[in-house]
Amino acid sequence: MEALEQFQKEFLQNAAFRMDESLRMIEICFDKLSEELIWKRPNDSSNSIGNLILHLCGNITQYAISSLGNQPDNRFRDEEFTKKGGYTKDELLSKITQTVGQAKVTFKSTPTSEYVRVRTVQGFDFSGIGTVVHVVEHLSYHTGQIALLTKLFLDSDLGFYDGMDLNAKNEKNN
Repeated sequence: MEALEQFQKEFLQNAAFRMDESLRMIEICFDKLSEELIWKRPNDSSNSIGNLILHLCGNITQYAISSLGNQPDNRFRDEEFTKKGGYTKDELLSKITQTVGQAKVTFKSTPTSEYVRVRTVQGFDFSGIGTVVHVVEHLSYHTGQIALLTKLFLDSDLGFYDGMDLNAKNEKNN
């Protein structure tokens, strides 16, 4: 396998792994939250978890599916933050799961040449690689917010890494 193809494959596998990890954590939070807490805003300057999920779906669709996948951009960003309901927990979880799945399919089917081509998305100029990095980090960033809100609402550990020894030292690589 050519080095560039190997790099692309490894990069996309790691991006998919990180996106799946974020989904896993969001699912754990959703399992613990009531329907009411999904749409609760801690204050007027904050978003609800429901808003964050809608925002993630809009952002991932705009960057990955629309831009990288060369599809029309039909995003209405402001609506992601003004909603105060309208979706159940299950609907929101299904929506983010489907959106992430569609983005991962788009990443896999995108030709190598599209990963170096620069495009304008939401007013920013990104290569295809920059687009993937943005999608992964943006999903991770808001997953952290969802986790924090869940902890604040429930005053409990989320157990993301139950059963794992996170104090294990790195193995020496030869």
